[in-house]
Amino acid sequence: MPAASSLRVGILAIQGAFREHERILSALGAEVSRVRLAPDLDRLDALVLPGGESTTMQIVMERVGLWEPLRQTVAGGMPTLATCAGMIVLAARITDGTSAQHGMGALDIQVRRNGYGRQLASFEAGLEIPWLSGARFPGVFIRAPVIEDSGSTQVLATLGEHPVAVRQDHVLALTFHPELSADDRLHRAFLTLAAR
Repeated sequence: MPAASSLRVGILAIQGAFREHERILSALGAEVSRVRLAPDLDRLDALVLPGGESTTMQIVMERVGLWEPLRQTVAGGMPTLATCAGMIVLAARITDGTSAQHGMGALDIQVRRNGYGRQLASFEAGLEIPWLSGARFPGVFIRAPVIEDSGSTQVLATLGEHPVAVRQDHVLALTFHPELSADDRLHRAFLTLAAR
């Protein structure tokens, strides 16, 4: 694998906070491209699924033929960072999804969309993430999902009784938005993991 600073990272760019991830990863030296169609997955070293609206992401990906190729890419071992809605897309179980909504099953978790409340209930919380050096991480929660069951994933951080950061093999998933803080430590850590 290439060094963390020269990784080719694709960011799902259907809607949501993809530009914010793009800005941070580019500043860290990654070669960033936007993923909108199946051929965009070619020749990537890592993948980011941003926050946004999970049902919209699913509908658009299925419409343009991206859902199954992306599912196979993640299942095939592509290092992946999923935040907020991106985590919902990868979940095995969604307790309050629409009748047509389903996750890719890449993460053995059960999630509840908007579990922390609607837009007006957004908040920021300092998170203790033991594998990040330094101060607490500023977790930005906007219509964030709640992980109701972490299944076989490794829980990396919690807020109260709920996991907010989990890892399963090559997938790192967060209920919050690290791209909306001024702290790039989680993106740095993801690039380091992806470069291994």
